[in-house]
Amino acid sequence: MRLIPIYAWNKSVYNFNRRNRRFVKQPWAQGVILLACVVIAMLLANLPMTGHIYHKILETSLSISVSTPDGGGFIFPKEMTVEKFINDILMVVFFFTVGLEIKREVAYGELSTPKKAIMPIIAAFGGVVMPALIYSLINNGTAASSGWGIPTATDIAFAVGILSILGDKVPVSLKVFLTALAIADDLIAILVVAIFYGGSINLPLLGIAMLLIILIMIMNKLGEKRAWYYFIPAIAVWVLFYYSGIHATMSGVVMAFLIPSKPRYTKEYYFKKRDYYRHKLVELDVIHDESGWPNGPQRHVLRTLSRTSKNCIGLSDRLEHNLGKWVNFLIMPIFALANAGVEIPDISYFNVFQFSPELGSVSMGIFLGLLIGKPLGITLASWIAVKTKVGAMPEKGTWKMLFAVACLGGIGFTMSIFVDTLSFGDQAPEVTAALRDMGKVAVLMGSLFAGIVGSMLINIVHKTDRQNS
Repeated sequence: MRLIPIYAWNKSVYNFNRRNRRFVKQPWAQGVILLACVVIAMLLANLPMTGHIYHKILETSLSISVSTPDGGGFIFPKEMTVEKFINDILMVVFFFTVGLEIKREVAYGELSTPKKAIMPIIAAFGGVVMPALIYSLINNGTAASSGWGIPTATDIAFAVGILSILGDKVPVSLKVFLTALAIADDLIAILVVAIFYGGSINLPLLGIAMLLIILIMIMNKLGEKRAWYYFIPAIAVWVLFYYSGIHATMSGVVMAFLIPSKPRYTKEYYFKKRDYYRHKLVELDVIHDESGWPNGPQRHVLRTLSRTSKNCIGLSDRLEHNLGKWVNFLIMPIFALANAGVEIPDISYFNVFQFSPELGSVSMGIFLGLLIGKPLGITLASWIAVKTKVGAMPEKGTWKMLFAVACLGGIGFTMSIFVDTLSFGDQAPEVTAALRDMGKVAVLMGSLFAGIVGSMLINIVHKTDRQNS
């Protein structure tokens, strides 16, 4: 048997890791992985050999039962399964990073000034109202009426990923416009979930949570910038939200806005410390020259300098950077695997235009809301903003190209599926399950068609503009 030389093995591992790093850095990478997870989840849920196992794993209980000497006891967390762990705990981290991103954009990004923010916010508002209106007109008075929030969201990963694939066919200003719109859309979706898709409110627990949040705000104002002082209260806020009836994921958003953005150390302090430690390293090199570089004392100095450098970046920015890849390439794929696995009992699930007087048509409402409502709402709101001179058309943008880009706003996926998991809870369990499954299929189909139509229109508009120029 021929053995592979060690150096060849190391080189192949290095090349593999380099390709992975290059792939992860691509703006479309997350969308590709999510799409693969959707396909895998659908196969797992519908193949005869795996369907039962797939659902059994999601329904596995993760709660801990604690008994007391008097014969009593309690279960924590309540009714926690693998699926609820993903949707109520892992998704808290997702919403936390979304909150950090929104906070950054509001502080010094695309939403930092009224001039920058007004157009995307107005467009995002139109892109929420129109799909909700279309859905409500179709399902008014039926069992599906409470799902109006499902087609109102835009998935930034897929939308921006498609734009990056299309390259310079879309003006940079419109790429920025869609990105800012998706961020504003996320903020509106968060408010929709918090206000309309929570449970019955336990006011005493909510009051304790609010008191704790106020204390964290005071701590922030007093200048505390160490991570542990926010991590432990964040767990307490999650528990209080979880048991108070406010959806637990909202605790992630709230904590994101309470995390300090200002760095612990100033620029002047860093330069002073850097110069001090640089001279210290030179002195230690002379004293302990025989120990090699870096010797023990020098390693201590370098670690101290590293901590100082790290604390010159705000805690909010550090957390967003460190959590980003975990959310994009672990939490979101897990969410897709757990929630996109819809069992398709018959081909009628793919008929988005079927309608029942009692159940309505959750499929039609979502599909038309994403495919027609989103681009129509975004374009109409933008047109009103430009005509009233409240906003301005993005540089080098045209109405044809704006509408084509707005079609990509109909890619709902992540947030739409998440809202679907919260909808229809006021119905009988079997009706709720059926409506949610049909809703997920409609989200996938609506998002797919929105991506295809948007991409085709962008190519057509780009080609037409080139011929006319």
